[in-house]
Amino acid sequence: MDMNVNMLFLTLLMCYNPYVFGLFEDINIEEDLSPDLTDFDLDISPRRVPRQMKSMLTKETKPHIQELSVKTTIISRYAFTAVSCIMLNRHSAAAEGVFQFLIPKNAYVSNFTMIIGGRVYPSEVRPKEKKVKQGKGGEAKPKNKEKGEQSSAPEVEVFRMGASIPGRNRAMFMLTYEELLQRRLGRYEHVTSLRPLQLVSRLSVDVTIVDHSTITHLEVLPLRNGKSNTAVASGANAAKTPAKPSLPVSTVIKQNKTFCRITFSPNIVQQAKITTSGMLGEFVVHYDVERELGIGDIQVLNGHFVHYFAPKDLPVVPKNVVFVIDTSASMLGTKIRQTKDALFTILRDLRPGDRFNFVSFSNRIKVWQPNRLVPVTPLNVRDAKKFIYMLQPTGGTDINGGIQTGSSLLSGYLNADPDANHNSVSLIIFLTDGRPTVGELQSPSILSNARAAVKEQFCLFTIGMGNDVDYRLLERMALENCGMMRRIPEDSDASTMLKGFYDEIGTPLLSDIRVNYTEDSVQYVTQHLFTNYFNGSEIVIAGKLTNQSADSLHVQVTASNSDKSIILETDVALRQREVETERHVKEAAAGVGSGVTGAGTTGSVADDFVERVWGFLSVKEGLRSRLKSHTSREREGHTQQATDLSLTYHFLTPLTSLMVEKPQVLADGTMAEDTPTPTPVTTETYKKAASDNELSDETEGEEDTSQSLHLKKDQPGGQSSRITKTTGKVVKRPARKSVTISKTSADGDPHFVVEFPLSKLTVCFNINGEPGHILRMVSDHKHSGVTVNGKLIGAPAPAGSHKQQRTYFSTITIVVNRPKRSYIEVTPKKVILDGQDRLVLPCDTTVSVESGGLAVTIVGKSNVTVTIGGTIRFVILVHQYKNPAPYQRNHLGFYISNSKGLSHDCHGLLGQFLYEDVGLAELSGNATATGDHSTSSRSPILKVKGRSVPVVQKTRRIYSGRQSVDCWFARNNAAKLIDGQYEDYVVSHLFDTGDWPHGSNGA
Repeated sequence: MDMNVNMLFLTLLMCYNPYVFGLFEDINIEEDLSPDLTDFDLDISPRRVPRQMKSMLTKETKPHIQELSVKTTIISRYAFTAVSCIMLNRHSAAAEGVFQFLIPKNAYVSNFTMIIGGRVYPSEVRPKEKKVKQGKGGEAKPKNKEKGEQSSAPEVEVFRMGASIPGRNRAMFMLTYEELLQRRLGRYEHVTSLRPLQLVSRLSVDVTIVDHSTITHLEVLPLRNGKSNTAVASGANAAKTPAKPSLPVSTVIKQNKTFCRITFSPNIVQQAKITTSGMLGEFVVHYDVERELGIGDIQVLNGHFVHYFAPKDLPVVPKNVVFVIDTSASMLGTKIRQTKDALFTILRDLRPGDRFNFVSFSNRIKVWQPNRLVPVTPLNVRDAKKFIYMLQPTGGTDINGGIQTGSSLLSGYLNADPDANHNSVSLIIFLTDGRPTVGELQSPSILSNARAAVKEQFCLFTIGMGNDVDYRLLERMALENCGMMRRIPEDSDASTMLKGFYDEIGTPLLSDIRVNYTEDSVQYVTQHLFTNYFNGSEIVIAGKLTNQSADSLHVQVTASNSDKSIILETDVALRQREVETERHVKEAAAGVGSGVTGAGTTGSVADDFVERVWGFLSVKEGLRSRLKSHTSREREGHTQQATDLSLTYHFLTPLTSLMVEKPQVLADGTMAEDTPTPTPVTTETYKKAASDNELSDETEGEEDTSQSLHLKKDQPGGQSSRITKTTGKVVKRPARKSVTISKTSADGDPHFVVEFPLSKLTVCFNINGEPGHILRMVSDHKHSGVTVNGKLIGAPAPAGSHKQQRTYFSTITIVVNRPKRSYIEVTPKKVILDGQDRLVLPCDTTVSVESGGLAVTIVGKSNVTVTIGGTIRFVILVHQYKNPAPYQRNHLGFYISNSKGLSHDCHGLLGQFLYEDVGLAELSGNATATGDHSTSSRSPILKVKGRSVPVVQKTRRIYSGRQSVDCWFARNNAAKLIDGQYEDYVVSHLFDTGDWPHGSNGA
């Protein structure tokens, strides 16, 4: 992540907690451990600490956790969480400090930073290079098998990092992650896992909820999977009739209509009363908000929107359901007993209009009522209970046979009475605890057979129990057949979880839901077609607005409810919604003071939470599409799209890895001299650790060797070079020299200039884009493998200007696909080169990097030159202001220095003109081939690609104002000059390599 972002994040934490400053001071600790607890910095008087606890603390050999702080800000269901952990090594020798934190399974890590010995070690998200089996949903075994937390917390993933802490020193670990809370059973659930594995001197959890809608329900549960307050109550109290569960000790709730703040901060004695092992459990918050009637709640911010749709007070749609239950020998004992208990409860909840049947499978397949589905009557329910009671586990697991039999039952019923399908929702609930052992054993065949049997007539919901399940098979089978998969971990309360899952899908309210928005007003919309909507859930859609100045957005929702078709329509006032959204974002910042932005993980990320919701949903959608893909080409497309979005939003996903620098500690417990210096780096030195630790959500603890770079100005000749053993990159510091570049460019506000050497003409035009838009500059991905995109930022126009606002390029990205895929991201502060490994270079350092056919040269505080294949050359000017005026922003200028190597099919705002010839004519038709326009008093016409474009003469300043160029200016956002319209050049994200939508150089 950006080093400046890391420092901003660190600064915010310091503002919130001045204790952090102690990290940069020496610790005076006596060699002999004394019973004095001063070193532990407890938040209570040492006199109040029991003698047994004092002894336990002072005898600790591993680093002690002085502080564990977890701060979450939930803005309209999107949660930003920042975890800060401070460890103290009280001994003179170095010790291994292990930071371990359980994050929700649905969340994505967005940043990780360590501060050890007063030095900052940031992390970088980069594409995953090696193929590893997916850890989420694809493996039956938990990630940390030896820990066992997975079995007690099925919806979490373990983030783990170990690092050596020098003697008598502290280390601080900072982790941030984001998630979109899912509504289930009429409420949202936020879970904070507290398992530090030791007593903590200062432990705090802070959850802030800010919503556009009124908060109608709020509940803090007793600690889950750990002893609650009531569990440690006295025997007299325990004997009384159970009352409403009490809050965890030290919990404080402050709430108003649309805002609440919950804090949990048990001191070390209160923690010990719960458990001395540090396994406190999960701090759980449930809440819900008021539902708007009609199309739901739409929020707008910075050119993006998010739409929450959760209708209520609708009649329940009848359902046709077939339960397919594994009765193989592995189900013997607790599993089959809990399954039967859940099915007995589910039978009581079936409604009179429902129809149902049961199938059991092992070596043999049994059907309760062959060739039909039966209505819900007292007699049928009684007979079904007998069938369930008589189920006896034995034999192997024929998954394919069970699916085929259940599908045949349901499709036969639907085909026999087609009208029944029109007025009802049909689904299969499939449960297994193992992998296929008899019948069809190959997963591709099982999946293919399931698709052929289902035929998109109904949905297939899958449930896996225990650690021996092929969860990847179950997840893909559900996704391909409009269902979802649920895990039930080993040794959990399977009966309760089974019943809970059925409750989620047991009350369908709508089917065939389609959400449409004003044509040409939105783009890159996430999933907007849904097979079913179940009571207590929520549909969430996000997208980009193509016209941010539009006053309204027309929204239409169509769906079916039993025998009725429902159409909901309205016009949403966009400006009003944006003002409201901005207001409650500010409320979130004001609610928790200076710490809330830090909780947003990337400085001002809360200000862009709607865009991050879009990015989060888009990544999830890309991963689902990747899992469902049937061809390698289709899979590769979804993989690339999800990878690019993950990099754009710095998400650690199954397709990315997190590279973390680690300190080197000597045998005497001190820090090695050649470890990286604290960020931000100086102009003289930039270092990256020679031994990094790679973390992903699939693998952990894998050692990797990455780029090492060391620059000094005092070396002979002003240059230095170093070749790494692992990457073969040559890193050197070039002498500062001027760069010769062509006139073809996009610079300033932004002003585009195109030079036509054959015609001896120069043409210019302006693009009045929207802040946040990403423009395609050069598009040649299919041929040379090169794509260039630029992101716009906004600024107010100068006084007296005819413009309402200015826009500049804040980021330029270059994607190179040959000989290997590489990403280059340039901002006014840094250059990120992401290929075989990842390298971050500050723009105020003069340095050159070469790798294969790719070279990047930075002339400090001046320009960046990117050379591809030895011929294609782009120059990016860096414009930085020491004291900028209100209308000025640090920005970039993009110049094409050499286009040789780009194909004749190249496109983009600049790329489309590289091989074109133009002519100039007057209205009377007197053409001029010389470009001499001084004698013409009539309006000239530019002939380009068969089109006539009115132009006027102008003078433009380029190269940071050092040179003037006369050009023919095309008005109206380059109408008729460029192919298509401005909107055709707006892309979804910085690393988008999509093709020009209208073909090569189309008119």
